[in-house]
Amino acid sequence: MRILETLFEIIKEILRAFENASSCEIIRNEKKDYNSVGAAVACGCLVIMAMLSIFFGSKQAVNGEKHDAMSKKDAVYFPIISSFALFGLYLSFKIFSKFHINLLLTGYSCLLGVTALTHSSRPLVNFLMSSMVSKIPFHILCTKGKGRSKENLINLKFSAYDIICLIISITIGIWYLARKHWIAKNIFGLAFAVNALEMLHLSNIVTGFILLIGLFFYDIFWSLGANVIVSIAKSFEAPIMLVFPQDWISNGINGSNFIMLSLGDIIIPGIFIALLLRFDNSIEGRSSIYFYSALVAYFIGLMATIVHRIVFKQIQPARLFLVPTCLTTPLLVALLRGEIETLFAYDDHSENKAKKSQSKGLVKPNGKSIKTILWPSNN
Repeated sequence: MRILETLFEIIKEILRAFENASSCEIIRNEKKDYNSVGAAVACGCLVIMAMLSIFFGSKQAVNGEKHDAMSKKDAVYFPIISSFALFGLYLSFKIFSKFHINLLLTGYSCLLGVTALTHSSRPLVNFLMSSMVSKIPFHILCTKGKGRSKENLINLKFSAYDIICLIISITIGIWYLARKHWIAKNIFGLAFAVNALEMLHLSNIVTGFILLIGLFFYDIFWSLGANVIVSIAKSFEAPIMLVFPQDWISNGINGSNFIMLSLGDIIIPGIFIALLLRFDNSIEGRSSIYFYSALVAYFIGLMATIVHRIVFKQIQPARLFLVPTCLTTPLLVALLRGEIETLFAYDDHSENKAKKSQSKGLVKPNGKSIKTILWPSNN
């Protein structure tokens, strides 16, 4: 009965919130310690971190191994599934102890953060350590059985650089668990963003449009309509945001009056921008004009969010500005270059589909389709 009563109270809060709630994705702690210079620097640092995450994550998405792409159906269901997950988390914070929930989520996010940071820091460690440490390969193999029944239980291949990355990541993980310092949170947040951009692929431009527009209305409902996202952001201690203290002038790295940017405002537009980079690479000349124009559009969207907050004294979800700028810019570029049809015809995983079809006897090696005969002909 207590759970049902709590559920009814939450529903009443959401309904009341539709009348006069205001919320944000880039948000500021409600404290009096405010300095315009400190706030400007904090916003600038968040914008730079977001831009660098998208830039390097997109490059990794191009140079790394191919992953399964999100389909149109996945894009349609994504905001719906996210809504259920968000509301479930909101209920958890209302019903159960915030301390125990955050304790569980902190441990889990620390484990994921160490894994993500170990992976994403490899290029940097390779670049910095190549002249000092030899790239010694290691291979740990543990098998079971003999002959045809033989199977691998453990098959790990790594190098000395991977060990260095793991040691650094574990050290930062211990720092994060012990102090919950905002710098450690940002390091893990940046690692999450870069890894997500590398692994999450959109199949084509239409899928990207469906996903971004769906999450645009998701933000309107859960941020502007119901104060759910902000409530979770204030209760959630896991590294799901990039933060920077605007009171850093007076308190240095120990500042506590944070400006925050959700990782969703980096990852969701970022996977669309990464798709545009792969589209650029598929065109002769490889000018990367779609990628860099989308990066500029992303910058304009973030700046519009900040300016709106300063001028109108209202905090709005960042994706309300990011989605229109990121979607209209590639359309404008394609229109000016006469490549609208090429843009919408592009399929990022068409080569993989052709290989699968060819292996099933549906496509000839030259790419032309052939007829599959399921029964003998009468002729």
